[in-house]
Amino acid sequence: MLTDKLGKNAERLREKKLFLLDMDGTIYNENRLFEGTLDFLSQIVANGGRYRFLTNNSSRSAQDYVKKVNAMGIPADLSHFYTSGQAAAFYINSRYPGQVVYCMGTRSLVKELENAGIEVVTKPDGRASVVLIGFDTENTSEKIRDTCIMLGRDVAYLATNPDLVCPVSFGYIPDCGSMSIMLKNATGKTPFFIGKPEPIMVECVLRQLGMAAEDAVLIGDRLYTDIAAGKNAGVDTICVLSGEATLKEAVAGDICPTWIFDGVAQIAKALK
Repeated sequence: MLTDKLGKNAERLREKKLFLLDMDGTIYNENRLFEGTLDFLSQIVANGGRYRFLTNNSSRSAQDYVKKVNAMGIPADLSHFYTSGQAAAFYINSRYPGQVVYCMGTRSLVKELENAGIEVVTKPDGRASVVLIGFDTENTSEKIRDTCIMLGRDVAYLATNPDLVCPVSFGYIPDCGSMSIMLKNATGKTPFFIGKPEPIMVECVLRQLGMAAEDAVLIGDRLYTDIAAGKNAGVDTICVLSGEATLKEAVAGDICPTWIFDGVAQIAKALK
């Protein structure tokens, strides 16, 4: 019988046709692919399933991610990705159509928004009625100052994701959630977060592929984003212990995954 790390029955995994995968801390750490990732992806396809990458990291565009994972040996194209940047563009076009957006984010995020037909500014501009912040690995004190100026106005305030940290080779660096806390301390304002744990990204992919929630499983290393997003979208979840969450947190936390595995290598082995 297929079981998870704690011996819980996971036979239902064999019936899954769609594997929704977080990236940072789940299939790789920064530029290091986790052992077993390629075997895991091959096993999904061999079992007649599909995989899609759902990342809250908005510092790169979907095209950037294609290049990154292809260089690691992962077979993927644009159709395999749905980023919080893409979700933000979808949300803005749905809720704030035709409005000018001020963005504190990377050049890749700005381009992602522009490719979706959104007019974007990166300097204080009276025409902008929406402020969007992302995980900005190109941030400067000037950009932070400009964002505080914009947040002093009557604007809608959005953020791509609430992740507090992003895993890197030496540990962690502040992610969008931490940047939003810094801005709240200065402006008193808190954004609406678009990425995981909101179910928007999961629901969009299910709709695109014509699949039901019971066909999918979401795999990630963070309880408050990945696992919460799966639960909010009504899909089964796996917490892997290769990133942020610890076993103690996964077992005793307020947000409980359906199953727990050490990493994707162990899931692949179980599926075989």
